[in-house]
Amino acid sequence: MRVAMFGYQTWGHRTLQALIESEHEVVLVVTHPKSEHAYEKIWSDSVADLAEENGVPVLLRNRPDDDELLQRLKDANPDIIVANNWRTWLPPEVYSLPPHGTLNVHDSLLPAYAGFSPLIWALINGEPEVGVTAHMMDETLDAGDIVLQRAIPVGPTDTTTDLFHRTVDLIGPITVDALALLASGEARLTKQDRSKASFFHKRSLEDSRIDWTWPAEDLERFVRAQPDPYPNAFTYHKGEKIRVLKASVSKACYGGTPGRIFIKEGDGVVIVAGADARTGRNRGLVVERIRTEDGTEYAATDYFKTMGGYLRSS
Repeated sequence: MRVAMFGYQTWGHRTLQALIESEHEVVLVVTHPKSEHAYEKIWSDSVADLAEENGVPVLLRNRPDDDELLQRLKDANPDIIVANNWRTWLPPEVYSLPPHGTLNVHDSLLPAYAGFSPLIWALINGEPEVGVTAHMMDETLDAGDIVLQRAIPVGPTDTTTDLFHRTVDLIGPITVDALALLASGEARLTKQDRSKASFFHKRSLEDSRIDWTWPAEDLERFVRAQPDPYPNAFTYHKGEKIRVLKASVSKACYGGTPGRIFIKEGDGVVIVAGADARTGRNRGLVVERIRTEDGTEYAATDYFKTMGGYLRSS
């Protein structure tokens, strides 16, 4: 089939690479300009560079809402559009233009975790598995009928970086396999159960701020969900911002006020956690490694030389 591709960053790059290596003909690529947004500088393999290296016409757009883009798309005469990590809504005059419509590839197990940064949110929420969904685009973002879906388990020590590398490897195969089903007419589309849908907003630096009223088990996942190269989970100690790089749940229960720097345990320092920490029935978060704003990393036992005081949200 003749394919037009809308995509961005490494997700779009993997999609385009798979299309170029397939039997299909890529006739046009639309991608976003480079961005300084913290989350868009991560996994930023260039779709534009890959298209140009392979002689594919490429357009740079923040939004797909101009007459020139629509005319270029009509002139390219695609049989289908494939989208992955396109950051804005595609209007009906775009996604419904080709005979086969638009296939969107999204890195979650839809209908859950539609929208942005699904791997981070899924890990924060303790989901047992994550994955990739290839679905047909309609008027509601990430809500169209599913063509294919593939999942991987989430391990007890997995970080979002681990999950990224494993899910991004699913992109090429699921894209090519879904196109084969659509081209042959053998695709069996499955409607999404909208009662199970969830939609997540784009992440900002504010979303990495630690709330010590959360249970330690949730905070441990919160730290694992934001490893390098993502903006790390952060808190404040004596007015200085510190990033928590590694943490675990304490073996013992600790009581008191959330955020209290309490006692050494194992390889780290226990921080009292949980809204009901006053009961003394909660585990604490054992902070094991931190980074200060100047980029220096410390073992928590070296950084917190004396116990007492508090970690705060600001």
